[in-house]
Amino acid sequence: MSEYVLEMEHISKSFPGVQALQDVSLKVKPGSVHALVGENGAGKSTLMKCLFGIYIKDSGEIRLGGKRVEITNSKQALDLGISMIHQEQHPIRFRPVMENIWLGRFPKRGIAVDKKAMIQKTRRLFEEVGLDIDPEVPAGTLSPSNLQLVEIAKAASYHSKVIIMDEPTSSLTENETEHLFQIIRKLQAHGCAVIYISHKMEEILQISDEVTIMRDGKYVGTWPAAELTTDEIIRQMVGRELTNRFPPKDTAPGQEVVLEVKDLCSPLPRSFQHVSFQLHRGEILGIGGLVGAQRTELVEAIFGLRSIASGEVIKDHKKFSVQSVDDAKRHGLALLTEERRATGIFGILSVLDNTVIANQRRYSRHGVLNDARRAQDAKEITEQLNVKTPSLDEQMQYLSGGNQQKVLIGRWLLTDPDILILDEPTRGIDVGAKYEIYCIMLDLVKKGKSILMVSSEMPELLGMADRIMVMCEGRVTGILDRKEADQVSIMQLATQYRK
Repeated sequence: MSEYVLEMEHISKSFPGVQALQDVSLKVKPGSVHALVGENGAGKSTLMKCLFGIYIKDSGEIRLGGKRVEITNSKQALDLGISMIHQEQHPIRFRPVMENIWLGRFPKRGIAVDKKAMIQKTRRLFEEVGLDIDPEVPAGTLSPSNLQLVEIAKAASYHSKVIIMDEPTSSLTENETEHLFQIIRKLQAHGCAVIYISHKMEEILQISDEVTIMRDGKYVGTWPAAELTTDEIIRQMVGRELTNRFPPKDTAPGQEVVLEVKDLCSPLPRSFQHVSFQLHRGEILGIGGLVGAQRTELVEAIFGLRSIASGEVIKDHKKFSVQSVDDAKRHGLALLTEERRATGIFGILSVLDNTVIANQRRYSRHGVLNDARRAQDAKEITEQLNVKTPSLDEQMQYLSGGNQQKVLIGRWLLTDPDILILDEPTRGIDVGAKYEIYCIMLDLVKKGKSILMVSSEMPELLGMADRIMVMCEGRVTGILDRKEADQVSIMQLATQYRK
């Protein structure tokens, strides 16, 4: 009998123009948490998709409990005891939570679905993992963090031998993350192995037993987590020393106010209320706060995606009405949205189309697109931002998260904005790609652009922002200068609701 519940040996997988995996191996012990780390594009998700049957490996061998298996689809993987919690959630939003969990395996009485039994099974499952959610509420009414916890409960319901968790804490608070860790420990106690993909080094060292590191589609090595440090993991990931997480900032913002928001209120009582702030030329103004602080709702309202009940938005000393995205774009605003895959990229379209899509009118004359000009602009901006892609014709979905994010930044730079609103600009991308995004941001403010940056990562706010505006439950609770800000002062303001 093998000492490993899962063995993947010499796995290779290629796509047109890209060798995604080359001779990669992974061995996981039962009842262990095995972290899988690497930069975006290292091949982590591709390897897991080969295990879960989303992709079919080109070569190599997979063994479960010492027995060789061929996995060609996800149902087969589930039947073999392998579950996967994806980074991006795609629930059936108008159906109850319980139906999302038991889809394809509804309990039945005769030929009819046994709703009562389904409710009971869901409640028992939620009790096991410590979730307090009504099984009958529509999935679409849940917050992203609760949806993530429901996905984890769903994976647990299969009584799997192996559960793959791809960035499971990307939308969770610290308390919810600790709850997740409790669930993981319960799974371990029942002999379930967890493959844990994350870019958060502190989490990896806290929860993992072993760590496998990948780089450029290849296996680097496996170490006991107790023998690793954050610096050592980063060094192995990027293949070089990374002495600073943030590039040096050698310019200061100007005095000129380019954007002023005065007493902005949402028509929804639980959303942002009475928000006022100023943004200066060449400044990065960070917006911090916990889940539910209404930061995303605020910046989407400034960009014309949400209604405004009262208040003023003033650009270059002139008040303007934000009724639509076109209004915002016309006044030199651009928005990089929080959820890259849901509201940013067009996965099946090419890199070229994704790059120029916000600026199509510039390339159209009498209803005919100038393809040569589109291609030229896309080529120039992707080269400028160092986007790694086989060609501009590559489908966007095949790029790594960091390269997708750079394409989206390039998309908005082609509209020539004065102000960029970046909502979680480095969510779900690795430390090397983050550094490149930070360099792009600093280059933009050097050129006189201004940036509003929403971020849930405290080090990012402290490392990149000139000032930090903190929100709690829709209200601004304080604005801190770079020199006076620290984690304690930000957290105090983030939990300090002012009526």
